Amino acid sequence: MPRSGAAVLTWRPVALLAVLAVALPLWPSPVLGVACSIAAVLALSIVDMVAAAPISAVRLSRTGDTRVRLGESATVRLHVRNEATRPLRATVRDAWEPSAGADRPVRWVSLPVGGSTTITVTLTPTRRGDRPARRVTVRSYGPLRFGYRQATARAATAMTPRWRLRVLPPFSARRYLPEKLARLRVLDGTVTIRGRGQGTEFDALREYVPGDDVRSIDWRGTARSAEVLVRTWRPERDRRVLCVLDTGRTAAARIGDEPRLDAALDACLLLAAVASRGGDQVDLLAADTEVRTAVRGAGAASLLPRFADALAPLTPALVETDFELVTGEILRTERKRSLVVLFTELAPGALVEGLLPVLPMLTDRHTVLLAATHDDTLDRLTARHDVLADVYAAAAAERALAERRRIADALRRNGVVVVDAAATEFAGTVTDVYLDLKASGRL
Repeated sequence: MPRSGAAVLTWRPVALLAVLAVALPLWPSPVLGVACSIAAVLALSIVDMVAAAPISAVRLSRTGDTRVRLGESATVRLHVRNEATRPLRATVRDAWEPSAGADRPVRWVSLPVGGSTTITVTLTPTRRGDRPARRVTVRSYGPLRFGYRQATARAATAMTPRWRLRVLPPFSARRYLPEKLARLRVLDGTVTIRGRGQGTEFDALREYVPGDDVRSIDWRGTARSAEVLVRTWRPERDRRVLCVLDTGRTAAARIGDEPRLDAALDACLLLAAVASRGGDQVDLLAADTEVRTAVRGAGAASLLPRFADALAPLTPALVETDFELVTGEILRTERKRSLVVLFTELAPGALVEGLLPVLPMLTDRHTVLLAATHDDTLDRLTARHDVLADVYAAAAAERALAERRRIADALRRNGVVVVDAAATEFAGTVTDVYLDLKASGRL
């Protein structure tokens, strides 16, 4: 803690003066009584503040959680040690940002000489991103609590000069994981009999059973064996998937209670989890007018933690996305043919003027999947025709959806696979399209 601190009187000296004022009529001179009372109270207050433990002898450190998912709670411990030669009587305020959701940040501590205590603060963040511990304020009182010394400092451990809690995306789409992984196992052939499909890879030979496609018979293997053998196939593996997040102004639009970017983060995490289980390499790129974050070469075990850590501090920027920059970055980093999943919005200006001119460069070398989400309210409005106001609202919603379909059709004519789904179904729909592409060998 700092060596110097502000010295302040509390309300107790004032209360003592009020009590002494009752005895003023007993003094020979009221003026003399007032002067003596004030002098006595001030002297007592000064002695009390001098007797307070010096704040410079207070040692602070932190331990606890450094990461938590949005919607969950984290525990951070503040360790307070008294190295003064006098007992410490103090209030300690552990100040965090309001969005960190700190529970009971102000605590009373009473420590003997050389004593220590731990203040446990429970944090329930309300926003994604980094939530730093701003400062710690210690207010040291004297024995009578007539006055106190106060100073503010940042708590620190020996290795972490500034404590920070990183709030990760909630990943609410993980509820779809069992379903998608079950479909992946069926696709991979571990549940049903493997059959041949477009773009699949040779797996093994097995004996022919009635019902097998005669075109799958391996005649060379049959000639060397006493049984008729057929080839089995499995979906392609070791393909590359690149998730590209548009963090420009269109990502800041609200869908329900959250920005559009948050829905894209959820879908990105679900897709990454399923694709890594399917044996594919998944990378990440987030950009608008500059590259905001990138994750490359993550293994299957560390993929989700690295993705969540990189996506946590992302916020939309109120700028127009530079798709030339995005395209250049994709072509520079992805030399082999890959599935490029672009999470953006079907906005006429941004796509027609920004993406369409550079789209041929992407589709010539990669399979492009454009994933966009819209508010569920549009779908609900189109089904309401009870009163005249509902008819007008339904017409406006139909027009908005028709504009999105027009843009999607233009992108499909340019060789892009387009997904436009409501926010509640967005993550599952994107992953389903990935599985369909994997089954058909189009990755």
